[in-house]
Amino acid sequence: MKFMAEFCYKCFKPKACCLCSYTKEMDPGIKFVLLMHPKEAKKNRTGTGHIARISLTGCEIIMGLDFAENKRLQELLHDDRYFPMMMFPGPEAWTAKKEGFRETLNGRIPLPIILDSTWWCAKKMIQHNPFLLDLPRLSFYGDYRSIYTFKKEPEPEYISTVESCYYLIKEFQDNGITEKNIDPEPMMDAFKAMIKFQLQAENERILGLRPNVHQKDAKYSKLRDIPEF
Repeated sequence: MKFMAEFCYKCFKPKACCLCSYTKEMDPGIKFVLLMHPKEAKKNRTGTGHIARISLTGCEIIMGLDFAENKRLQELLHDDRYFPMMMFPGPEAWTAKKEGFRETLNGRIPLPIILDSTWWCAKKMIQHNPFLLDLPRLSFYGDYRSIYTFKKEPEPEYISTVESCYYLIKEFQDNGITEKNIDPEPMMDAFKAMIKFQLQAENERILGLRPNVHQKDAKYSKLRDIPEF
């Protein structure tokens, strides 16, 4: 009989490691839109987009692969209240401290579009949606490293979806683009709790205290250190 855990349909985690109590909803003055690859939607253990969704007022997840005809995304792109930007590096990308950024916003709400997927799948999403790179681009001016260390990324500067949201909020606040009295730390608290839950569960499976429930579980045999943060 297959083991089935009770599920929280808000944070999309098993109830035993529900993240809802670790964070609280906040309005950062930024409209985050996460384009989620269908494969990411299945990664309930390690996906971080839902942490952003339950933490950030107005944050939306749109799942799919081809977004050119996606009704909701197109509504947002053509809504005069927002200034849509593709979160993607490049020499022409806006940053929170780049000269002229505030004037370009001109009172509109920043609307960063973030690809919520593995880096391999993100490349596929760009290939299917070249129009996204025609949007103004947005990037960080800071150099960040992920605390999501049990996941291997192609490059050290690649960070998770929820970390991207967090650092954008901090950079916007530091440059007076959005209000400084909004605290994004609870969102990171939920992220840190997820990391601890995941590592603890991995150790318990290795020790035989819980069953393997995913095909890849059996290949992990080395106990992991659980960070204190």
